[in-house]
Amino acid sequence: MKRIYCILSLFFFISVYADQSQNTLQLLDVFELEYASDPQISPDGKTVAYTHNSMDIMNDRKVTQIWTVDIATQKNLPLLPKNTHSPRWSPDGKRLLYTATEKKSTQLYVKWLDDGKTVKITHVNSSPHSASWSADGKSIAFLMFIKKSRKNFIQLPSKPQGAKWAKAPIFIDSLRYRFDGGGYAQPGSQQIFVVPSSGGTARQLTSELHDHEGPLVWNKNKIIYTYNENSEEPSHSNIYELDVKNSKSQKLTTRKGPDYSPAISSSGEIAYLGFDDKYKGYQITNLYLLSSKKNLTKNLDRSISKPTWDAAGKGIYFLFNDLGQTKIGYLEISTEKITTVVDNVGGLSLGRPYSSGDFSIAADNTIVYTLNRSDRPADLALAHKKVAITNLNDDLLAHKNLGKVEEVWFASSHDKRKIQGWIVKPPQFDPNKKYPLILEIHGGPFASYGPHFAMELQLYAAAGYVVLYINPRGSTSYGDEFANLIHHNYPGEDYDDLMSGVDFIINQGYVDDKNLFVTGGSGGGVLSAWIVGKTNRFSAAVVAKPVINWYSFVLTADAYDYFCKYWFPGFPWEHPEHYMKRSPLSLVGNVVTPTMLLTGELDYRTPISESEQFYQALKLRNIDCAMVRIPEASHGIARRPSYLMSKVAYILGWFAKYQKD
Repeated sequence: MKRIYCILSLFFFISVYADQSQNTLQLLDVFELEYASDPQISPDGKTVAYTHNSMDIMNDRKVTQIWTVDIATQKNLPLLPKNTHSPRWSPDGKRLLYTATEKKSTQLYVKWLDDGKTVKITHVNSSPHSASWSADGKSIAFLMFIKKSRKNFIQLPSKPQGAKWAKAPIFIDSLRYRFDGGGYAQPGSQQIFVVPSSGGTARQLTSELHDHEGPLVWNKNKIIYTYNENSEEPSHSNIYELDVKNSKSQKLTTRKGPDYSPAISSSGEIAYLGFDDKYKGYQITNLYLLSSKKNLTKNLDRSISKPTWDAAGKGIYFLFNDLGQTKIGYLEISTEKITTVVDNVGGLSLGRPYSSGDFSIAADNTIVYTLNRSDRPADLALAHKKVAITNLNDDLLAHKNLGKVEEVWFASSHDKRKIQGWIVKPPQFDPNKKYPLILEIHGGPFASYGPHFAMELQLYAAAGYVVLYINPRGSTSYGDEFANLIHHNYPGEDYDDLMSGVDFIINQGYVDDKNLFVTGGSGGGVLSAWIVGKTNRFSAAVVAKPVINWYSFVLTADAYDYFCKYWFPGFPWEHPEHYMKRSPLSLVGNVVTPTMLLTGELDYRTPISESEQFYQALKLRNIDCAMVRIPEASHGIARRPSYLMSKVAYILGWFAKYQKD
């Protein structure tokens, strides 16, 4: 709490930019947000169990709790205590499997819905996850990390009894030794277990060297899963089948490329996702049938996720992103015809408007999904009725004046290519006034923004800014060609797309071109730093968790073996000129824009040393700059509510400092 109060005191001045008489969003409203995720519809299609997410202001964290919604009455109530998540219905719909965390222990539980009886079915030392029911409801498979002892090749003398020595050195010899958000890796791997659904001793079924991956899909007495036996090719996983009785496994796919996310039909046909690896930064993920290895979505030109068979086994539902929006598609197997079932899935990204979403299907093909709206985080909705069955944020947002989100299209100055974007206008927008502009740039770079609720952008609008966000070349949801315009060329012509968007909005007549500001995180941090090295038209910039020097980034990021192989033509020492010409550091001598750096101190994806390089280079040049270090934060800064709030406050405070009258 002390940290939260310090943040509020430090940035209390921000409130002057939000007119309280207009009842706009305030920083503390971050702690009032709620959203639904991981919906699971019961087999009979009558009830939805889901993870209800809320914010705990006293402990500064997100809280999960399993709730249920009665579809007929829309009665929405908590079912289980806090710190429960991942609900999964038994095949007969009479029991609910879930995960719960108490203190430092995470275990699997089963709740009987008729009498409310609850049984802890695991008593394990690690955290079980990716749990799934067998078809007969008698067993549950799950994944769990198993530590592996490491034999040290040196012998140190023992310390004297009672002596207080420093912590022992840490010996590292693995390729991937730390992970953003997960810290330094412990020796070991994810293995498959099975346990009786009534509780008992969990039996380990696998013991291979590397991680096994879910989802775990039952096929009678066998489990279908994903595994990669080659640590030097992290994107070359395959589909395997494991016999539960004798623990023997069989490889079902063998190609060079990732095969994953298996799904099984009522008749036993297996579908899965994958692609032939061409070592590009972005590659379209397609849907295949195991029996024929046939690519069923080769003509879609969109990556898909979460394949789910219909009850009759005649078709497959799936998610895909198209023009910034997440949709549910349906593939009819016999004709390979694809139709769009739902076009407004999303709402799972609270801070910034990333495309996202989830859905679930009952035995009668009733579909429940996370509903996307530009003025609300995710609620739940029914596909056949196209109506929301929850309204989690009406108590907070129904009486607030929010910024209106509008879609725009414009031509890039580089090649006249059409670029999609959105603007968020301040509440009580007056087209006859001139507003300051914030250009907010997404990360990835292989990702997409869309017309989704975003707390950070809404707070910018509440502070009186017009906010522009676009999907420049390299963004997903526009097909393979558009995404790969930045292959071995990022940042490249994205700059032209972004500046064309700014010019387009200025030409609408309501933006003050003397008060332009730019910010973005991760890939957006790269582009923000690149922009201030190319132009001085912005009054100030906030560069969040950027890459400044591609050479050092590839040699310090957690997934360094992936980045150098897929994002670049070779190792940095083999192509130093290529790495440097794409680095914002190469343009630092041009920067005159006041620039703030903002990064988590535990960020292993774009390590804070990248921000430090830019900060120190700007200081050497006497450019007005600052650095904000977020303690204990990884790449996903907004995982702690107070960090999302303080990130917005720092950005608004920096921009206010340089706003011209």
